[in-house]
Amino acid sequence: MSEITKHNEAFETLTPTLKRKVVHLNGLMVTVIKFSNGPMKQPDPPHKHPHEQISYVASGSLKLFIEDREYLLNEGDTFKVASNLNHCVQTLTENVTLIDSFAPIREDFL
Repeated sequence: MSEITKHNEAFETLTPTLKRKVVHLNGLMVTVIKFSNGPMKQPDPPHKHPHEQISYVASGSLKLFIEDREYLLNEGDTFKVASNLNHCVQTLTENVTLIDSFAPIREDFL
């Protein structure tokens, strides 16, 4: 297991406009999500998971929806999503990069 991953390495292409890098240990996971599909006309479909999530907006602007609440976020902002809350995003700029951390780790991402 490598202890480092360079900035342009290890991205998985999920769709032509969505890439993800996953870095984890036994109990800690960080992902880098790169959206290049913005601005989105509509939010992505809401989803929920049992994992707690804290995210940092590394670049771009987006709307965050958590349950019935809506937030405008810009580069440098952070957000948190408690376990099992419906949430989704809508990119407002062409490119958005999020740094997500999850606990426990998301086995579905491995």
